[in-house]
Amino acid sequence: MFLVLGVGPIVFATAAVSGTTAPPKVLSRQQPPAAPTPAAQRPIRSIRVEGAQRVEPETVLSYTRLRTGQPFTNETLDQAIKDLYASDLFADVSIAGAETGAIVLRVRENPIINRILFEGNKRLKEDKIKKEVKLAPRQIFTRTAVRQDVARIIELYRRQGRFAAVVEPKMVNLDQNRVDVIFEVSEGPKSKVRQINILGNTVFSEGKLREQMATKEARLKTLLSANTSYDQDRLAYDQQKLRQFYLTEGYADFKVISAVAELTPDKRDFIITYVVEEGKRYKFGDVTVDSDIRDFDNTKLAASLGIVKGSWYNAKQVETAVDSLSQAAGAFGYAFVDVSPDFQRDKDTLTMGINFHVAEAKRTYIERIDVNGNTQTQDKIIRREIRLAEGDAFSSFQVKRSQDRINSLGYFQDKFEIKQSQGSAPDRVVLTADVQEKSTGELSLSAGYSSLEKFIIQASIKQRNFRGKGQELRASVSYSTYSKSVELGFTEPYLFDTNIALGGDIFRRDYRSYNTIGDTNTTTYTQLSTGFQVRAALPLSEYWTASTRYGLSYDQVSLDAATYYTNGTCDTALAGSYLCDAVGNRWTSSVGYSIIFDSLNNRLNPTKGSRLSISQDFAGLGGDTHYLRSTIVASKYWGLGSGFVLNAQAEGGHIQGIRQDVRLTDRFFLGDPQMRGFDIRGVGPRVTRSYYDTSTIPATLTAASNNTSEALGGDTYYRGRLEMELPLGAGMRELGLQPSIYADIGAVFGGKTPTLADSCAAAIVAGVACTTTNRQYTNSSGAPLYLDSSGNSTTTNTGTPYTYALSNYRETYSGNSPKPRVSIGIGVNWNSPFGPLRIDLAKALLKQKGDDTKLVTFNVGGQF
Repeated sequence: MFLVLGVGPIVFATAAVSGTTAPPKVLSRQQPPAAPTPAAQRPIRSIRVEGAQRVEPETVLSYTRLRTGQPFTNETLDQAIKDLYASDLFADVSIAGAETGAIVLRVRENPIINRILFEGNKRLKEDKIKKEVKLAPRQIFTRTAVRQDVARIIELYRRQGRFAAVVEPKMVNLDQNRVDVIFEVSEGPKSKVRQINILGNTVFSEGKLREQMATKEARLKTLLSANTSYDQDRLAYDQQKLRQFYLTEGYADFKVISAVAELTPDKRDFIITYVVEEGKRYKFGDVTVDSDIRDFDNTKLAASLGIVKGSWYNAKQVETAVDSLSQAAGAFGYAFVDVSPDFQRDKDTLTMGINFHVAEAKRTYIERIDVNGNTQTQDKIIRREIRLAEGDAFSSFQVKRSQDRINSLGYFQDKFEIKQSQGSAPDRVVLTADVQEKSTGELSLSAGYSSLEKFIIQASIKQRNFRGKGQELRASVSYSTYSKSVELGFTEPYLFDTNIALGGDIFRRDYRSYNTIGDTNTTTYTQLSTGFQVRAALPLSEYWTASTRYGLSYDQVSLDAATYYTNGTCDTALAGSYLCDAVGNRWTSSVGYSIIFDSLNNRLNPTKGSRLSISQDFAGLGGDTHYLRSTIVASKYWGLGSGFVLNAQAEGGHIQGIRQDVRLTDRFFLGDPQMRGFDIRGVGPRVTRSYYDTSTIPATLTAASNNTSEALGGDTYYRGRLEMELPLGAGMRELGLQPSIYADIGAVFGGKTPTLADSCAAAIVAGVACTTTNRQYTNSSGAPLYLDSSGNSTTTNTGTPYTYALSNYRETYSGNSPKPRVSIGIGVNWNSPFGPLRIDLAKALLKQKGDDTKLVTFNVGGQF
């Protein structure tokens, strides 16, 4: 039941000359005086108009049928008064002189509107209200127009769910018969849906049925939902949603008998009541296809529809079958095919037989392809992604593939579609690509915090559609505790308008590895890489691409001389043999190739399709490094409907040294973020150094919190991931939130076993005290330090070395196992105003000795 608000009497206030306002008084329209009945019918001797100011007397007379010399009666005069009021030009009309025939029309004109004002409107901006209001300055004021505008304003508030809104119009009289019209608005609160009642349901509970509706009851759990307010259009939509739900469950006779929305007396809430009739549940009967197109095999088509006789009837399956038949016809070149399901309902056996009739159609050809809306992007950038040309036979498969390729560019609106329309002849079709360009340039200045790399600062500029030619230009600078980098890159996807892609990068990267002592990370080695890479790619087919690359880099691996050097050389007792072996400067000259299969429907945000990449890189075309690295990466996406997207990933790799061992910096490492639930480089081979307490005989190891560990990586790795993206409501999506649940599996292993040391092993076997070895301090350049006569350190050889006692230690090697590590977790991506945010809560279910786990990780700011 809807309560319609009426408009009360208009309040008038007369403005005095001095500017003060007299108390308002309520005016009612004067009733026209009854004309005296003449003794006999007389002719009109004369007609005179009094009181007209803006309206000419002739115009006043034109609205009546009174004319000089014509006879008149009481009814004639009454009709004249009604006609003048109907013109909306006059506030008061009267007629005098009926006794003598000298008619005097006395009129008082309606005032002219000076201003339209609004008061009390906070939820609706004045500009939005003005678009709906028909009254305007310099128009003639009428009560009817005011009432109509009040109704329009109230309707605006009702669309916002504010059914308690009240609008009171007021008029202020000014000189020269002008008025100001003021609409005083009392907006009131939003009318919420207090309760949704469903009557007549026996199969499904009210709670289950409410879940199908867009409208939600106002509860604490729906506090952030925008669907708790009443909306008449949403009410109709919910009825359709109920019907769709029952039809997918087999209830083909389902009906919504009535849907009533009652406004509570305080006008704050609505109570919605649905009365439904569920009917009986049906199963599928015989499903056949009757095609008038000779290219179709009706039996095979019916078998391919996926509808099984005897299964519960599902209207969604019928819609899918119609789409499948339309697509099948499109694949044969029939763009405009009519597929109509004919239902044979048997109420006795409760079965629903369906015959899909495919009407005769002509094979169609592309008449032309129109591209509209691209103001920056050149036409050829879009057209080269369309897999059809003018004159080609129509193919729905190629149209869909073209849509996917254009969507993958990332230059245009989401969910772009190529529209099909009838051409100049029945066998011609016009394809139209209406694009809406979006920003492709990115300028980012961000700061953040990472649980892995602490403070992060990043500045980058990127243009994915440089000069509208589809070229990509990028530059970035990043800084964090353990990594710094400067990179420049350029890619031309269609070199000289051919299918060859060419690109290149130059870079300088500074990476600092660390070991862990308790909860403290301490830098061990530093790797500074400077180089470039040139790459090219050539498509082999629609889905297969071959690419090749050449890279040259100069790597400088070093250790802190003051911490790990003795007498100018790397001390294995301080750094370990595995780190000392990695120190040095080397050139790496490598060439590689990749074979890629890509059928993703969108490279940026895929929901369907797969991708496979097989790569090999050979280092040894000159330089100091020689190896062969092979990797394979595969991923598959399934759109499960309702916003659920399932993603499976698998990858693996092996690096083989050629005439030399694989260096530490060239190995594979595994951990966060590749495997959540583990720390950075937290999976795989590592050396752990435990320290002795030499005050006892034999020496004993100190607490494990004093241990240090260094990840060494491996020659072989594998990794897998299964991840489900979870849908959210429209409000959460607008905030940029995307949650997911996942499971990760993987391992890294192999490689040369390092030489391990145990400084107290012999003493423990002999049962004697473990002696301490002294080392001389060095400065940051590695020069030995001495003590002068004052006890200060100096590089001058005074004959008194500045020494310290070297801690005794034992090294163990662990984690070199192909056994799988497994973790599960939940994560949330948020495109926040501060940059991308990722939070993961992951638990390692399977791990090996030495692995380093982490429960919570988060990153804010630029991603490296």
